[in-house]
Amino acid sequence: MIPVFVVLNAGSSSLKFQIFDPSDMKPKVIYRGMVEGIGTSPHFLVKDCDGAIVADKTWDDGEAFGHEEALVELVTWMQTSRGEYRLGAVGHRVVHGGRFFDRPVLVDDDAILDDLTTLEALAPLHQPHNLKPIRILRRRMPDIPQVACFDTAFHRSQPLIAQLFAIPKELTESGVLRYGFHGLSYEHISSVLGDYDPVLKAGRVIVAHLGNGASLCALNKGKSIATTMGFSALDGLPMGTRCGALDPGVVFYMLREMNFSAEAAERILYTQSGLLGVSGLSNDMRTLRAHAQKNPDAQRAIDLFAYRITREIGSLIAALGGIDGLVFTAGIGENDAATRAAVIAGLSWAGFELDASANSRNEPRISASSAPSAWIIPTNEELVVAQQMKRVLSAARQAAPAVAG
Repeated sequence: MIPVFVVLNAGSSSLKFQIFDPSDMKPKVIYRGMVEGIGTSPHFLVKDCDGAIVADKTWDDGEAFGHEEALVELVTWMQTSRGEYRLGAVGHRVVHGGRFFDRPVLVDDDAILDDLTTLEALAPLHQPHNLKPIRILRRRMPDIPQVACFDTAFHRSQPLIAQLFAIPKELTESGVLRYGFHGLSYEHISSVLGDYDPVLKAGRVIVAHLGNGASLCALNKGKSIATTMGFSALDGLPMGTRCGALDPGVVFYMLREMNFSAEAAERILYTQSGLLGVSGLSNDMRTLRAHAQKNPDAQRAIDLFAYRITREIGSLIAALGGIDGLVFTAGIGENDAATRAAVIAGLSWAGFELDASANSRNEPRISASSAPSAWIIPTNEELVVAQQMKRVLSAARQAAPAVAG
């Protein structure tokens, strides 16, 4: 039987997964799927690497079906339907690694899980759900190796000045820093830049990860030097439902003058703002574009999104001291030609010139031949997790004899 890696990305009501064969130098995805509607209307769906559906199941008793049941269903399906494979290890996308988790870690000690739990206050809408499957598997399958891979770790290469807020030193020392997120996505883009253009690998590049969550990252020779997200995944660009950068005084106003509770204010800024809040219609760019001609609020949300991206790119160009390339990635970045066109038009001052034909066809290079260049590069966070798992588990095996001795 072939031992496989299962990469999990757990949300509040979903469990997304990809299954990799790690035997080759580059792990190869063999299945991908998800359990959605956890707690309401559970739906288990698995597709093979060609997109064919190999499992499709629903349950009526949704309230009794939680993350534990979802994990049991996945493992049972592997054991009963995919007899040639066995579960070798599980990797987890964990949003926050704080100051000290600057690389993936083997979760072989409850103390590590305890340390990660203390970071839940820094990412309250993500971290608790990311950690839940780790706890379940440690209890139910303690012999299965688990690796936590962090969205913040890639940004720990940033200079200290880029991580600081202008606040009292004791707050900084307590952990109030700019952490940055989407690091697994940026690590993948960094690793493949040279496949598209050697200049990008060695140069100054801004990556625009544009999806329901959105941020920018400035790379110098493939290393993160600045990013738009800060202490939390709420900062920076407007997103699907998150507000992005906001004057802190707005929060005080909501609490004092509008009598919102802290929980209500948090809910508004995380789940009722961004494209959804401005448009009053949807957090989905496709829906907004379909209604933009007749709905001024939908158009305003689109325009604000592009404006903030362009403005923040200008800030990161300053941090880099120039720019050699711009990369669009993630759902909107890879698929919405109009957003890319608007951003590049706003960057004509920096020398960017759109190749409209290439952009409409979603070709890799979407800029004219003159520098700087603009690209569409698909992200693959799950592959990064699988690659990190392979390195961590290999190191653990090599260290085991020395520990035993």
